[in-house]
Amino acid sequence: MAIAKLDVVVLDCPDPAALAGFYAELVGGEVSGEGDWVDLRVPDAGVRLAFQQAPDFVPPEWPSPSRSQQFHLDVNVEDMDAAEKEVLALGAKPLDTEDRERGFRVYADPAGHPFCLCRA
Repeated sequence: MAIAKLDVVVLDCPDPAALAGFYAELVGGEVSGEGDWVDLRVPDAGVRLAFQQAPDFVPPEWPSPSRSQQFHLDVNVEDMDAAEKEVLALGAKPLDTEDRERGFRVYADPAGHPFCLCRA
């Protein structure tokens, strides 16, 4: 039996509202809150994302052992090329997108957290 139930994944960032808006465009959901803590509730996701202000935030470098990513988010998409165009327009930065045939591509969100578009 589990001891606890996962409730929220929290990402540190310099601007919680802006990063919540980015992820709302990426995965849908409703943004609530303001200031140093903003929530993103995604229907049927089973867990919510939250964004916490970290004034001294230093983004990870991918790949780098000295400033490791610590975690990343995988999001499934039907059309990798179309999804790539959309996330780049939202402010994502490509990190590892050269191999167009494999089932994933790696990007950084506007605060620098790595995430992958994965072929559904």
